[in-house]
Order: sequence, then C-alpha cells, then structure tokens
Amino acid sequence: MSDVVLLFSGQGAQKVGMGKDFYEASETAKALFKRADEVLGFPLSQVMFEGPDEELTRTSRCQPALYLHGLVALALLKERVGALNPVAAAGLSLGEFTAHSAAGTFSFEDGLKVVSRRGLFMEEACQATQGSMAALIGGEEDAVKALAVECDVDVANFNAPGQIVLSGTVDGIDKAVEKARDHGIRRAIKLNVAGAYHSRLMQSAQDKLAAELTGVSMQSPAIPVVCNYGASVVSEPAEIRSMLEKQVTGSVRWTESIRLLVEKGHRTFIELGPGKVLAGLVAKIEKDATVYSIEDLASLEAVTEQLE
Repeated sequence: MSDVVLLFSGQGAQKVGMGKDFYEASETAKALFKRADEVLGFPLSQVMFEGPDEELTRTSRCQPALYLHGLVALALLKERVGALNPVAAAGLSLGEFTAHSAAGTFSFEDGLKVVSRRGLFMEEACQATQGSMAALIGGEEDAVKALAVECDVDVANFNAPGQIVLSGTVDGIDKAVEKARDHGIRRAIKLNVAGAYHSRLMQSAQDKLAAELTGVSMQSPAIPVVCNYGASVVSEPAEIRSMLEKQVTGSVRWTESIRLLVEKGHRTFIELGPGKVLAGLVAKIEKDATVYSIEDLASLEAVTEQLE
C-alpha cells in the first residue's frame, strides 16, 4: 500500500443527501452521525440527509456537516483498507480542522464543537457586513494582487494557478469584476456566497474563534498537517491555534500547500468530501499527482478496490 496524503473539503462542497448512504450501510458511520447529533444538540444528520438546501448551505450548518462527512468517510476507508498509511493531511479552509482531527490534534467531539462555533461566528459576521467574493480565472498572481489593492479588497484563496478568489465589500468586489480585464485577467465571476470569507470583514469571527480555541485541548498531530495561512507544516499546539485563527481573515494558500506536499515527495492523495473539487485543483497544481475522491458509498468502494 502506497503512502497517501489526506485532503478534506471546504465550504461550498456540501450537498443535500451527503453521508446518507454511509449511514445506511455502516454501523460505524451510524454511530458517528448519532454522536455528532448528541454533541451539537440538534439533528445535523437530518439536515445533511434531507436538507432543505437553504438550511444545509448556512455557514453554521455546512461547516460541521463537511467536518463530519470527511471523518466518516475516513473511518470507513480505514475499515476497508487495513494497510492504509496516511503520511500527511491538509484541508481547504474549514477542511484544515478536519485534517487536524484526522491527525489526532484534537478529539472528534472537540473539533466538531469548535467547527460549529466557527460556522456560527462567520455567519454572524456575514450578517453584520455587506460582503461578497469573486473568482478570477486566467490571471497572473501579481496582477490579481494589484487588482485587490486597487479595489481595496483581500485575496481569499490561491486555489490553483490561474484560479484566485477575491473577497471584500460588495462595492470593492463589483469594482474588481469590472476592472479585471484591465489587469489581463481572462474572466471574473461573482460568487453566490453569504459574505466575504477570508477577508478583513471576518475580523469579529476571528476574534471569537481565537477565544474559543484557547479552551480546546490539543496535542501535536500524529502526521504532518499543512496549514492554509502559512502553507507550512504546523506541529506545536500554540502555533496550530494561531494558524487556525489567522486563517479566518487570511488567505488560503492552497497552491503552495499542495506544492509543499509534492516537494516532500508525495504524489498520491485521497480527497474526502463531496464534489471532487480538490481533485480538480490538485490536477491544475501538479499534473503527476494521483487523487482518489471519496464522496459516497460507490466511490468509497471503487477507491478501496483501486488501493488494494
């Protein structure tokens, strides 16, 4: 069995019905879903399985939903592939928390609680500000940074070469979309989001999350975890807290994070979460990488066969 890097999905990957086939097919999955509902004090599993979509899309719902889905998928994969050897982990934005839980930095329950609070704090920040985001396709990194400065917005995500996301005030993002071509950027697409994630408009959420993280019991992860904010491996609890906190208003440096893993010799990745978003990004960053995506029972079984 080759060594694998675990990758966990970020907000936006959620979809109604996620995890339902895991729940119906596995006692392990059923126990994790029931435990999550108990810990949170509301039926998250029902929101995941039945929706409605508006409810699942809420930041306070989709973040714990994706965390739970990723860890259930990993638990079922480990049951099926005894020789599975995860050698590192990373996650896109919210997925960084899932990666830490998978690596043993904090418990399933503690991670779930903090992710649920993070989602709530970000939802509150969205409601208190007028924010928006836009995806910029086919632009040079320096050109996008210059555009962000000109329009007084922030760079939220360096997702892949030629795919960068800006975040900020509605006026600032509208201006950036309008001026993108002047900077040699091929396309600018305004995103359908509740607010300006990974921008200074999330400062209130970052402050509340920082306070929340002080109460979470943490240890050094059992495998290297790459953080979004530093695009570096973090191992000390104090540094992990700092990186998870700064990520709320800071840029997600996904391109650099994947390149770091590739530089360390890793070429085989397993994406855990709905939608195959990360597989698409990794393919743009490193063409020699292999990414197996697990989003439901059918893909779990297919990947199990391929790995064995």
